[in-house]
Amino acid sequence: MTILSDRIENLGESATIAMSQMSRDLAAKGVDVINLSLGEPDFNTPDFIKSAAKKAINENYSHYTPVPGLLEVRKSIALKLKRDNGIDYTPEQIVISTGAKQSIINTVLCLVNKGDEVLIPAPYWVSYREMALYSEGTVVPIKAEVEQGFKINPEQLEAHITEKTKLFIFSSPSNPTGGGYTETELRALGEVFKRHPKIHIISDEIYEHIRYIGSHFSIASISDLYERVITVNGVSKAFAMTGWRIGYIAASKKIAQACTKIQGQFTSAPSSISQIATKAAMEADPSEIKFMKEAFSVRRSIMIEGLSAIPGLIVNEPEGAFYLFPKVSTLFGSSFGNRKIENALDLCMYLLEEAHVATVDGAAFGADEYIRISYATSDEILKEAIRRISNAISKLVK
Repeated sequence: MTILSDRIENLGESATIAMSQMSRDLAAKGVDVINLSLGEPDFNTPDFIKSAAKKAINENYSHYTPVPGLLEVRKSIALKLKRDNGIDYTPEQIVISTGAKQSIINTVLCLVNKGDEVLIPAPYWVSYREMALYSEGTVVPIKAEVEQGFKINPEQLEAHITEKTKLFIFSSPSNPTGGGYTETELRALGEVFKRHPKIHIISDEIYEHIRYIGSHFSIASISDLYERVITVNGVSKAFAMTGWRIGYIAASKKIAQACTKIQGQFTSAPSSISQIATKAAMEADPSEIKFMKEAFSVRRSIMIEGLSAIPGLIVNEPEGAFYLFPKVSTLFGSSFGNRKIENALDLCMYLLEEAHVATVDGAAFGADEYIRISYATSDEILKEAIRRISNAISKLVK
């Protein structure tokens, strides 16, 4: 008889992956399912990046690399951070990992002790909470509603800080809401952090180049916070390189060395070919990938207009990423036949089974009155998804 560890038994399953699997299972049965549950661009990796990878294969980049990544790639990331974000990092402060997800868990494991409090603005990306709990930290959510644009304010932040607070994790632009903090907003939060010098900050900037309103600002560029900020980024979203599995951190040398140490025991360096492809992405002018953001912007407009017209959905205008996070609580208590909608999960299952559209329950993101909808697919598919969602919700009665 196999008895699994408490560690794995207590680890939650990714809700986004679970819902996507359910949609695939339905599709395998011949059902025409529109999957709006996963956050993956529908574009292919740009040709100039693929060419760099092919060249790397021909040049025999097929051996182990240093654990934190090839020096030439880390140099290219340092140049990108200076060019795009105005932050100075040396290659020794950069660690390349197998996706930004690994970058984050490396950092959390290196910083959080049992009982340390981890502040996470909610709604949050599903894995932040599980990573903090896996590290034996205590999760302290800070709730931000749609009326706030899903962004916390300095007063909320200050009110949740205690002597046990060790880490703050956030993303901007955000998964799942698309909300993006302005420079003014981050500087205001920064004033709070300045009063609490023991708190470290993980700034997840994976959607940096997918921003429609305003410009991106990195909190690490605030000089008084520089040593305490761990900037996380990667190539999966902006460069349509999800399968290449490359993410990275830029941090103080002490934190970078700690993350290198833990990565050396668990995975070592990521794929050498993927690293060289990443170098090409980092050295490219951001205008090379502007066409994807422009397409997402059109899709965002389609979704905002279409979903806003559906009674029972409260939709805001997100600054970035490729998600909408509508509030759906006014639909709770409604029903269709024998099916009752008591919560967001019920609604997601109803939309999957009745409308054949896969979405994600907001409870997984710390916001149980909402659902997440990805618009990383074609205009035509999104219009059909809106039609199906509208038709299914119109059948619900209270």
